[in-house]
Amino acid sequence: QVQLVESGGGLVQAGGSLRLSCAASGSIFSVNAVGWYRQAPGKQRELVAAITSSGSTNYAVSVKGRFTISRDKAKNTVYLQMNSLKPEDTAVYYCNAAVVIIGTVRAVEYWGQGTQVTVSS
Repeated sequence: QVQLVESGGGLVQAGGSLRLSCAASGSIFSVNAVGWYRQAPGKQRELVAAITSSGSTNYAVSVKGRFTISRDKAKNTVYLQMNSLKPEDTAVYYCNAAVVIIGTVRAVEYWGQGTQVTVSS
C-alpha cells in the first residue's frame, strides 16, 4: 500500500556532500514524522535525523551542524543533505516514516530499502 524509496547514496571523498531523498508513494493520506537511520557493518541501526509533520527537527550529536533534514510535503519527500562527510558516516541509510493510509486514522511505520553511503578517506 505504501512504498518508501531512498535514493542519492554513493561514493564520496571525505569532506564531500551527498543529498539523500526518501519518496513515499501509495494510498497516502498523510506522512507524519520521518526519520533517517543508518547502520554500519557490525553496528546497530541508529537515528541520524528526524523531522515532524510540523517541521521540527532533531539530529544525532555526531551529525549536528553537518547534516540537514527537510521535507516537501506536496511531494511526500524528505531529504537529508549531508555535508563535510567523514569516513565514519559510511553506512546504509534508511528512511522510516509514520504514514496514515487513506481511509484509516492510525499511522503505520514503514521502512525503505536503504541506500549505501561510502565515504573514502
